[in-house]
Amino acid sequence: MVISFKDGLKLFGIIIVVFCAVFVCTFFLNFYLDAVAIEDTVLPEQRALYDAQIATAKVVCGISGGFLALIAVVMVVFYVKLYVDGHMRQLGIMKAMGWTDGEIALRFWVFGLSVFIGAALGFGAGHIAMPFIYDGLTLDTLTIQIHFHAILLILLVIVPAAVYSLLACGYAYLALRRPVNDMLKGRVESKIKKRRNGKEGKERDFLLEMSLKTLGGRKSLAFFVAFACFCFSAMVQMGASMEDLASVTMGIIILVIGVVLAVTTMFMAVTSLVRSNLKNVSMMKVFGYSMKECALSVFGGYVPFAFLGFAVGTGYQFVLLSIMVNLVYKGVGTVPEYNFNVPVFFITLACFIVLYGAVMAVYTFRLSKVSVKEVMLES
Repeated sequence: MVISFKDGLKLFGIIIVVFCAVFVCTFFLNFYLDAVAIEDTVLPEQRALYDAQIATAKVVCGISGGFLALIAVVMVVFYVKLYVDGHMRQLGIMKAMGWTDGEIALRFWVFGLSVFIGAALGFGAGHIAMPFIYDGLTLDTLTIQIHFHAILLILLVIVPAAVYSLLACGYAYLALRRPVNDMLKGRVESKIKKRRNGKEGKERDFLLEMSLKTLGGRKSLAFFVAFACFCFSAMVQMGASMEDLASVTMGIIILVIGVVLAVTTMFMAVTSLVRSNLKNVSMMKVFGYSMKECALSVFGGYVPFAFLGFAVGTGYQFVLLSIMVNLVYKGVGTVPEYNFNVPVFFITLACFIVLYGAVMAVYTFRLSKVSVKEVMLES
């Protein structure tokens, strides 16, 4: 099984997500282990700050690291399915030649390699950024020295790579359990129910029907679109609030992670969506539909999920920062009170609308360049 350059670009999305998860967990877990080691030397007047920093490491790793790890699981499963569906005929030929499902599935271990690369890079970057992060966490009243912990290398790099490799192989085995004849025909199982509207049973407007059909055929992409908008909303607003609550460095790191995750995830989702609808769009162009109508039929069903992701991200960052300040840092006088930042919300919303619109415009332009001849030749 050969993974093409385009396939590698999608694996790059997994690398980015894993990198962000391990990057965040590396310096917070390292800080936690270093802080626990000096617990006996903490003075009574430093106890409140010390307990707050320990709680911070636990909360951030549990919420941020755990959430990103879950996203990586979904991405690995999604991409394995996407790869199997996109290479159905080739995999069917391999089965017809005598390869078993297990033998083919084992070759999907390469998806774990992308996790290893992302984890290794995240672990290294976490240690590079660690001195700046420690300065922001100690708040000049409690000094904690940096030490290397080999156990974190095992838990954050080696173990995830092994687990995700097994996950990819296992899911690939399940995805390959289908008749060889269906695979040779390139048949992908998909059931789309006909929708009716009104008491008279009239069919819905064609563009609305196409939009719903596209959404129904690619439901998993709705999650990734929502997640991309969630990352942008939560991380940008959270990063803008870090200057007062922690440090400028921490705010910049969080903001950059959010933008990178949002761009990577959106690229993966929209690219897959466009590729799967090239034939539909080319036929609509033949029948005289404008590019605006074609784009609406492809992207229209995902717009509500984009704004839902933004709304959830806004609520997520507010709840997380409220917990950090009002519960974790309760009793620590050096941390200011946190309130919802209305100006930052509207600025982030405006940036989100502009960027989301720009992404849709770029991919609409890409769709406009697709010809019927090109699509038919690929088929």
